[in-house]
Amino acid sequence: MTTPEELRDVVRFLQGRIELGDGTTIVFNVPTAEDMIAAGLDETAARSMTGAPWWPEMVDDVIETPDFAEPGDSPARILGYARDVVQEYVWKRFDLEN
Repeated sequence: MTTPEELRDVVRFLQGRIELGDGTTIVFNVPTAEDMIAAGLDETAARSMTGAPWWPEMVDDVIETPDFAEPGDSPARILGYARDVVQEYVWKRFDLEN
């Protein structure tokens, strides 16, 4: 069973793969389960996330974050929003309160 701390590690890893491209474009270097495992993350969490039916939707939502930002939001704020998308998806689907 994956622990809450292992899930938090996965979230931090995924957030670290989200960067700003040109202007306010979001670039998400989407990892495979094998990438996550090679980075030392929990295998069960890596495989369950990348194989989840919501994974492609999360990836799309991260990349499309600038489309939903307020006019005038700074690139740094938009990047923060995109990274928050990952956290929200995981928190809704896994128990991280323990």
